[in-house]
Amino acid sequence: MPQETAVHYHVVTKTAPTFYFVGVTTARSSIMNVFPLWARELGRPEVIIEGIDLKLHDEVEAYRQTVAQIKYDPLSLGALVTTHKIDLLDATRDMFDYLDPYAETCGEVSSISKRQGALEGHAKDPITSGLSLDAVLGDDYFARTGGAVLCFGAGGSAVAIALHLINKQKPGDRPKRFVVVNRSTPRLERLQEMVRGLDTDITFEYIHSQDPHRNDAIMADMPEGSVVINATGMGKDRPGSPVADSGLFPVNGVAWELNYRGQLDFMHQALAQEGTRSVTVEDGWLYFLHG
Repeated sequence: MPQETAVHYHVVTKTAPTFYFVGVTTARSSIMNVFPLWARELGRPEVIIEGIDLKLHDEVEAYRQTVAQIKYDPLSLGALVTTHKIDLLDATRDMFDYLDPYAETCGEVSSISKRQGALEGHAKDPITSGLSLDAVLGDDYFARTGGAVLCFGAGGSAVAIALHLINKQKPGDRPKRFVVVNRSTPRLERLQEMVRGLDTDITFEYIHSQDPHRNDAIMADMPEGSVVINATGMGKDRPGSPVADSGLFPVNGVAWELNYRGQLDFMHQALAQEGTRSVTVEDGWLYFLHG
């Protein structure tokens, strides 16, 4: 296709170096308070942060306009992308000059930057989710507990977590079973395609469901010590939880809420069983900091 130029888009010429945070409700994010402190520590206090709020599964042109602003304005330095990591790359892949191996494998970008005029896309989630998960579970978790993984949601975070566990060198750090539940089939198919191309001894199961009560039954089938993850965005980007209040978390298991702000319904459901079922509950704050 012919090379697109800035004339196709409404590119704003910035007056100060600007880094973007691409999400859904960016003004509520702690990064707006934390970023200036990081910039100062890095010796770049002049860099400001600006949020770009896009709708869930927004129009292709909305994603292309966002990337064009970064690509064509000299003072637009780059972006951190949350929620839209897969949709953004699907809509703008041709606009990037370089994608790192994780971005190619996962089909997502979480970091946009420029190097010597070239627009680069990186997927950092396999690293950041891995650091967070390792901190929660410790060494040989699956060998010690016999637990499996149940992940609600099949978006970028789920893909990254799956890839991190597949790449674990020690068998005791890999679950024997990884169950993924998602409300639509395309994301499940994308994850299945990625896993199919990798060498892994983990058995993956892909379930299409948006019924909380069916999800309860799936969770009830998980062995003791299993890790249950809310990677749906529910409780932050949209209300609710993937499971009902009546759902029982695995005994001696881990409930990992990937969100750190919002209603956090999933986390509160797990906290209600912290004592009765010995559930270890983690929120997404550590994940946010690593990211």
